Amino acid sequence: MNPSRPVWITGIGTCTPLGTTYDEVARNLMEGRSGIGRVTTFPVQDHPSQIAGQVIEVPYPPGSNPVAFRQLHRLEQVMHWCAQQALEDAGLWGERETLRIGLAVGVGAECMLTWEADGLANPSEGWHPPRWEKATVERTRLAMGLRGPAIAVSAACASGNIALAQARSWIRLGWVDVCIAGACDMAVSPMSLAAFGNLRALSRRNNDPTAASRPFDRGRDGFVMGEGGALFVLEEASAAARRSAKVYAHLAGYGSASDAHHLVIPSPDPGPAIEAVQIALADAGVMPSEIGYINAHATSTTVGDQAEARVLSTVLGNSVKDVPVSSTKSMTGHLVTAAAALEALACIAAMQLSHAPPTINLDDPDPDCALCHVPNQARPQKVRVALSNSFGFGGSNTCIVLRAA
Repeated sequence: MNPSRPVWITGIGTCTPLGTTYDEVARNLMEGRSGIGRVTTFPVQDHPSQIAGQVIEVPYPPGSNPVAFRQLHRLEQVMHWCAQQALEDAGLWGERETLRIGLAVGVGAECMLTWEADGLANPSEGWHPPRWEKATVERTRLAMGLRGPAIAVSAACASGNIALAQARSWIRLGWVDVCIAGACDMAVSPMSLAAFGNLRALSRRNNDPTAASRPFDRGRDGFVMGEGGALFVLEEASAAARRSAKVYAHLAGYGSASDAHHLVIPSPDPGPAIEAVQIALADAGVMPSEIGYINAHATSTTVGDQAEARVLSTVLGNSVKDVPVSSTKSMTGHLVTAAAALEALACIAAMQLSHAPPTINLDDPDPDCALCHVPNQARPQKVRVALSNSFGFGGSNTCIVLRAA
């Protein structure tokens, strides 16, 4: 393994409440558009929280059978769409049978989603053993004819960052020529909405959905669920350069640490999260003063937002007043397992478009979150280095550093 070999991102596929292509999502993020509305895919009148960032219909990939595609579980639809789109964007779709292409995807509660869908469709027989023969990641690999290894990563909100780090390692070890990595989650379902709603973790601003997700704002009353995914093509920089590939970013650093404090509550000790960020910066060889933008994990809960603000204040030191920080969950909702992947996309957009995306609905900043906020409107900002935090349930603290390439 050569840990010094740079790995570049050369393709992006996505499907989110803000659009189904990178360009569309990037534009809507910079325009401060909300993808949150009333849930329309199942009855919600009995739910305390009735809003979410939804993907109403997943586009079917070119060349696929539309009828067969619609028969797939929605999670598999999203994964297939994002993976094929990413390979096509990288110019490698036609090369997939000659390259060793790996697949590392964050997937959460896959069995529960399948069980729930089966139960709702066939209440008398809610479990179908054939569904469990192969995981969604493996079915996607086979359907696309990929020859490399495949792995599903399940670490809650941190899954996408861990999958990206796994892909980088595979490439550096020489196990694959190319790797598709990121995360997908279609968690806006009756059971998920009920569970998080009954925990009083979700916003109940049902009459004003677009204003419901309010990271860092004193008026927040919980997070808003979202769904979708983002997958990226990663390859060694020298290989990408030889074929004159379009390059989105250099995956320069990764850090992780666990606190194992509580199943869902952030640890009062910021030490492990601080360590994750510091490891990522050291891995990338980046000083805090070099960071041009930070995409915060900030979900729109008081405890979580304040905990992350303490982490960033410690890591950034004197730079805390100068480095723009925002939470794009204000626009997309919290994509749960897919959150980190979509937020890596937001960092790439910040670098490419030279703007820091906003935290919308940030009208009255929490004084205990004293950061360099980007309230309500994107801010012109030259971004050569971007950092993305994702702190998952159970204490999975992760951070990635992206450099302009």
